[in-house]
Amino acid sequence: MLDAAIRESIRSARDLFEEGAGGAGPSGVPQTAAARAAAAIEHQLALEAGHEIDLDALSELSGRESSDEEPLAKGKAKGKAGAKKAKGKAKKLTKKQLRRSATQEELDARRAVKAEEKALRHKLGRKLTYAEKSTLALHRHHPELKDAWGDLEAKLDIVTPKRAEQPSRLKVTLLPFQQESLYWMRKQELGPNGGGLLAVSMSCSCMGKTIQMISLLVSEPGKPNLVVAPTVAVMQWRNEIAAHSDGMNVLVWHGANRESKASALREYDVVITTYAVLESCFRKQQSGFKRQGKIIKEKSALHTFEWNRIILDEAHNIKERATNTAKATFELQAKYRWCLSGTPLQNRVGELYSLIRFLGGDPFSYYFCKKCPCKSLHWKFTDKRHCDDCGHSPMQHTCFWNNEILTPIQKNGMVGPGKTAFKKLRILLDRIMLRRTKLQRADDLGLPPRTVVVRRDFFSPEEKELYLSLFSDAKRQFSTYLDAGTLLNNYSNIFSLLTRMRQMACHPDLVIRSKNNAAAFAKENLGEATVCRLCNDIAEDAIQAKCRHIFDRECIRQYLDASIEEVPACPVCHLALTIDLEAEPLELAENTSVRQGILGRLNIDAWRSSSKIEALVEELDSLRRQDATTKSIVFSQFVNFLDLIAFRLQRAGFVVCRLEGTMSPQARDATIQHFMKNVHVTVFLVSLKAGGVALNLTEASRVYLMDSWWNPAVSPAMDRIHRLGQHRPVQAIKLVIEDSIESRIVQLQEKKSAMVDATLSTDDSAMGRLTPEDVRAG
Repeated sequence: MLDAAIRESIRSARDLFEEGAGGAGPSGVPQTAAARAAAAIEHQLALEAGHEIDLDALSELSGRESSDEEPLAKGKAKGKAGAKKAKGKAKKLTKKQLRRSATQEELDARRAVKAEEKALRHKLGRKLTYAEKSTLALHRHHPELKDAWGDLEAKLDIVTPKRAEQPSRLKVTLLPFQQESLYWMRKQELGPNGGGLLAVSMSCSCMGKTIQMISLLVSEPGKPNLVVAPTVAVMQWRNEIAAHSDGMNVLVWHGANRESKASALREYDVVITTYAVLESCFRKQQSGFKRQGKIIKEKSALHTFEWNRIILDEAHNIKERATNTAKATFELQAKYRWCLSGTPLQNRVGELYSLIRFLGGDPFSYYFCKKCPCKSLHWKFTDKRHCDDCGHSPMQHTCFWNNEILTPIQKNGMVGPGKTAFKKLRILLDRIMLRRTKLQRADDLGLPPRTVVVRRDFFSPEEKELYLSLFSDAKRQFSTYLDAGTLLNNYSNIFSLLTRMRQMACHPDLVIRSKNNAAAFAKENLGEATVCRLCNDIAEDAIQAKCRHIFDRECIRQYLDASIEEVPACPVCHLALTIDLEAEPLELAENTSVRQGILGRLNIDAWRSSSKIEALVEELDSLRRQDATTKSIVFSQFVNFLDLIAFRLQRAGFVVCRLEGTMSPQARDATIQHFMKNVHVTVFLVSLKAGGVALNLTEASRVYLMDSWWNPAVSPAMDRIHRLGQHRPVQAIKLVIEDSIESRIVQLQEKKSAMVDATLSTDDSAMGRLTPEDVRAG
């Protein structure tokens, strides 16, 4: 009677289950909470009574793998093969038999694991690493991973570049290496990858990776195509598509008044936008924004439909996988995907993951569960404790990339598992990446020689005293963190200390007169005065132009009177100048949102230069005496340092212009054209992040790097001038202060260069030059 009641209850639960099955679980089986609860109750009643139960009926109702305490889950986890065997014949087990079966199954699984680990340990002749044990665990539920690398090597041939025909719709003639790149890109789009990574380290703008992608766009037409680029490169992409293609409809999707309808974007051949705009659209779609006390979510036009082709220019902008920018690119839909970068690897091997993830590498960018067949592109743990798909803990899930590549290299360097991981990485990169260097294609390029000079100077006695004082404070603070065991918790503070030491090597005022540190160093607080952007002096009668730049009224009046143009340009951003000369004078409180820079916090009359700035003035003055028409570019990471350099150079009689990160794409383009077309403008001051990439400045033949960054990838700043179109010998000068942190940074750059070369180069000897310490440091 009880047995009949149980069976009737199970049938009722099944009916309820079928009626309420509106959605499907991760395994594809519909499920409701009521049905699972009913099944659990009947299961327990049957076990307590010692009756036989119908496992097929219960497993159908469960719809998902149960917890580890329930033996039923063990049988269910066997996958499709087990399900097929059981079909048509219900297994009848008592409570005692069920427990014995589950225990035996668990023991068999453990024995199998131990046997596999023992065999691998015997084969390698050493203890297994955690990553190797995880690999064996993954193989039990993901057999397709057992020979993932061998399958990749066997089934996907490396595309050997050959010369393609010149596209008829391209107005410029491709060089031989560019024809080879076009052939390779066409083949990649026909293959399973549907795109790839074009690592053109020569950074040739109008004849490099940009023109190669334009040749692909015109030879393999289809719309719409999306180009995501740094802000500084947006106008360059638009100008080059217009100059080298015929009839392509291009939209620059940037600014507050950009088109909001996705249907309108579909009408263009190419849509060009920036990483910042892409991230903003994605954030508003995912998290929303606050308006009138309410959270409003706005659908992203870029993520609404499938693009024909997506091109990420300077793709290393998504190197950090956890950032919103990277996530925004991952969610884009496209038929073909491309990454363009002269420096796909800057600091560590793990940075390549984001590029692989964007390109859609399967299984290399997926997360896998070690206890079941669960597989996902996303780390999905809403409650932070259980997988949204399978219910297992985060400890049971691992990223295939981390397990196979990143962890072995980080833990072992170039020894044992690390060496094997490097070989696996080479197998993958050979099939998705085409690398081009100036050295490889020197004959095709015909570029003039380039020399790199490191100029080493020393502190003045006053600068040395200040630097040593700051260095002692930094050492004392570091020792405090070390003794307290809080070193990792204070990473940002340590980085701030190192940054201050770098700034002190450039000019003491960058530390002493900075907004954050002024109270700790300066005895007197001069406040922040309004500075005229024309003369870099205090603006006694300040007025503001429409472009938000501030000038002294008399200075800008004289500038307008001397101008011969019908519509004078702003002397800062070089857009059309609109300013009211009769406007009321500005007070500092009224324009606090406008950047005044460090000059407003200095006593200009008593200001003194630094050893590094004077070294630059000496170099430029010597160059001016040799050839007054030679143009130079001065790079620095610190915008305040550029303020001081501009002030000193203008006093020395140099005409300068500046490229700043706050400029709009139109202002940047106008400033670049002003520098290129005016002979008397001989010095271009550029913020490293604003213009270290995607600039074509072949009018200049000298580059000065005023401060060194931690990774060697900033060297492409030198390539802004050493590219096709350059006919004069190029010289790059690094200014370094001896006995300072800069000397150590130069050594670090050399180590990281070796790591990048070993990872991306096809030459095995490059890997041999890399020490385990270099790999771990990266």
